[in-house]
Amino acid sequence: MPRKFFVGGNFKMNGSQASIKTIVEGLNDAKLDGSNDVVIAPPALYLISVAAAVKAPVEVAAQNAYIKQSGAFTGEISPEQIKDAGVPWVILGHSERRSLFHDSDEAVAQKVKLAIDTGLKVIACIGETLEEREQGITSQVNQRQLEAIAAAIPEAAWKDIVVAYEPVWAIGTGKVATVEQAQEVHADLRQWLAKRVSPAVAEATRIIYGGSVTAKNSPELAKAADIDGFLVGGASLKPEFVEIARTKA
Repeated sequence: MPRKFFVGGNFKMNGSQASIKTIVEGLNDAKLDGSNDVVIAPPALYLISVAAAVKAPVEVAAQNAYIKQSGAFTGEISPEQIKDAGVPWVILGHSERRSLFHDSDEAVAQKVKLAIDTGLKVIACIGETLEEREQGITSQVNQRQLEAIAAAIPEAAWKDIVVAYEPVWAIGTGKVATVEQAQEVHADLRQWLAKRVSPAVAEATRIIYGGSVTAKNSPELAKAADIDGFLVGGASLKPEFVEIARTKA
């Protein structure tokens, strides 16, 4: 079966009650037909209100979760709390969490496992820095990050995971991987999944691209055989996100 196109919007630490209400109303008014999965990730403070306000087929994701379900971990939220809030998705391993907050591959894998065990669906992010790309180790870096996750979960868990390839050098920079560059990495990741997990998982798992995606470049990127959608940053805060959400492979 063809993989269903997936468009995620990561608001990061942006937005207010008023601006996010406008975004949600725009998505609701767009009356998306459900041919693509569309998931938005507001800051944690707004998760419950957004989940209550947004209409199907749009769903909601948390931007992060902790590796424990409860306890003395000031400032964190757990997978169980995300689920309790009626939020079905969580983004884990985003490059900003890895670089700014020092989430290791192993910590990301622990988070993924606990989230999956809790019944959440996961957008698992991986990606190389500009220095790593220039060193020619793009494949090794992405496979290392994905290997930590693969080692922590059973094969059956992959049905609830979307892999987001986000080259760090393209996030928020205005630089976008060319269609050829993105397709090359996505194909490499799919081949790796086939060997490391199973051909069935490789065929079914959606691998999406993130890194300065806009309404202007999304149609061309979507034509690539192994690009199954996008994780959108800055453009998810703008009206053009509706257009990106309608992108067809």
